[in-house]
Amino acid sequence: MLKKLSVIALTTLALATSATSFAKESLLERINNKGTITVGTEGTYAPFTYHDENGKLTGYDVEVTRAIADKLGVKVEFKETNWDSMLAGLKADRFDLVANQVALTSPERQATFDKTEPYNWSGAVLAAPKDETRIKKVEDVKGLKAAQSLTSNYGELARKYEAVIVPVDGLAQSVKVIETKRADFTFNDSLAVLDYLKKNPKSDLKIFWESSDKVGAGLVANKGNQEALDKISAVIVELKKDGTLKKLGEQFFGQDVSNK
Repeated sequence: MLKKLSVIALTTLALATSATSFAKESLLERINNKGTITVGTEGTYAPFTYHDENGKLTGYDVEVTRAIADKLGVKVEFKETNWDSMLAGLKADRFDLVANQVALTSPERQATFDKTEPYNWSGAVLAAPKDETRIKKVEDVKGLKAAQSLTSNYGELARKYEAVIVPVDGLAQSVKVIETKRADFTFNDSLAVLDYLKKNPKSDLKIFWESSDKVGAGLVANKGNQEALDKISAVIVELKKDGTLKKLGEQFFGQDVSNK
């Protein structure tokens, strides 16, 4: 009986040790062991992360992540979650990384998370009808009507340049207001505008100005994973050099968005 109990005890200890070892396997170890990395993403945020007409998860961030995984020789498992709980899920180790246009611009996020080399850059742009003749530089919008969300940083930008605000809910409504001549232009995110123009090639809108102050988005991880992030960053640099990021940018936005 004692021998049987000893065998059971040893087996239980071995299983517990194995489970503990697996649970403690770091992101770096999974990459080095050619294992599986888990990535949190929304799946509802086109063109970055969404489901196509066949139900397949795709989007710029998703395909960039898949290209990174291919280069690393690892498998990637996406875990879809809503934006509000995404970084909390990362902090709780429900996934290894987040791919969802996270820029880590706030001190709070910077204190908790790190990110890779950016795989795309975005900034504010000014979009107006192609036949607009009054706007030669951004300062020329003074006194013109800007279709803006009142609480957005783009609304703040319009106020900074002394434009007259025409309140809207988002880019889609901005476009309609401009088309009906109730506003002259809009400030918005460069990637959002490029996405709109790619999907609406007959649109009368044109980008007249682009801010030099851009923010880079990359894969985000909890603090303490710098070696793994360095490996991923090196792959992102490779993907930029071999044209993969350019190709994906053209696929989803109509142009390369990997350059600052």
